[in-house]
Amino acid sequence: MALDNSVSQILNAQINKELYSAYLYMTFADYYDDRGLKGFANWYVIQSKEEVDHAKILRRYLLDNDVLPKMEAIAQPDLTFADDLAPLTAALEHEQYITKSISECYAVAQKVSDLRTMKMLDWFVEEQGEEEANATEMVTNMNLFGSDPMGLYNLDREYQTRTYTAQTALAM
Repeated sequence: MALDNSVSQILNAQINKELYSAYLYMTFADYYDDRGLKGFANWYVIQSKEEVDHAKILRRYLLDNDVLPKMEAIAQPDLTFADDLAPLTAALEHEQYITKSISECYAVAQKVSDLRTMKMLDWFVEEQGEEEANATEMVTNMNLFGSDPMGLYNLDREYQTRTYTAQTALAM
């Protein structure tokens, strides 16, 4: 069964959003790296890789359903940060935006009774729950401990331990 045009279009647009997310998170990594917070930088470099994985999963899904993805220009992030909390807050807001976007993809698939696409998107729905929880925890941790130099140091050390693991075999 071929994908409905509305489904293929919204999934293609989601690829662009995921790649923009990767750009955005590299911007956060650069901010933290410049500040000497290598652990926070590490967190966002890995987060960027995960966003690319998300785009690759959607790309593969389109290709496997005889739809040629169309790669579009990716906007340059234009954020500036007043303090170390600002990128974390921006990340939480962005994850909430992506959750809404995934929900819109799901709604389009549901409207045309595309159960295969809905099933594929179930993984993204679950993933976004984790992404929002992580972003919320980082904001909370910064609010609780970030104003104390030792607290900030300990958070940074904790975030240095994060390692990259491919999201799923579909991202390969």
